[in-house]
Amino acid sequence: TGVKTWALPISSRRLDKWLWFARLARSRARAAQLCAAGGVAIGGVTITKPHHSLRCGDWVTIALGRQRRRVKVLALGTRRGPAAEARLLYEEPAPPERIDDPAARWTPLLMEEPDPAALAPALSLGKDAGHD
Repeated sequence: TGVKTWALPISSRRLDKWLWFARLARSRARAAQLCAAGGVAIGGVTITKPHHSLRCGDWVTIALGRQRRRVKVLALGTRRGPAAEARLLYEEPAPPERIDDPAARWTPLLMEEPDPAALAPALSLGKDAGHD
């Protein structure tokens, strides 16, 4: 007689593996890099370890390029299947949010020409203080 083995349902999955199964990362190595760089948060807490345990019901926020995606984990998956199968692992209630490039909004202080009228009061302080 053969021995029957029963597979217990898993209650958690490695974060990097799930990102790869869900096709949110092109490779498992890329998923690990994304975690290490601080590009993934679970429940609003940044996760830097690719081996972090992910559970059904967790909210995952992923920064991918210039977009931020927020998804709810519905299933942990057992393999990296086709896109239609991967889409069943999560739900995304809102479209991806565009991440503004902070460098585009940042202007170095000394890059702009100073306004002489704005500098006049500061320049006259020395003369009023009797430093002629």
